[in-house]
Amino acid sequence: MDTAKQLADLEATAAKLGVEISYQPMAGLVQGIGGLCKVKGQYRVIIDRRLKAPERAQVIVDALAHFDTSALEVPPSVRRLLDRRPAPEPAVATVA
Repeated sequence: MDTAKQLADLEATAAKLGVEISYQPMAGLVQGIGGLCKVKGQYRVIIDRRLKAPERAQVIVDALAHFDTSALEVPPSVRRLLDRRPAPEPAVATVA
């Protein structure tokens, strides 16, 4: 599957869950690739905008693994990615 299409499908799945995706430069004190956080009560995935599409997709898959997506209608390729990912520990950073 085309990586750009897969990334778009993952972003659409996040939107169905009410999870905002944003691409930001991560430099200085905020280095890393990104991940799931909670900002003012809303879940958000912040991703380093310098990442390539496959890396961006992996960050989103890792974040979506924190949610129950079993009732969502998602493309088969996204379902396979989510089903392969083990359930994570329930720890999410929160910003007031």
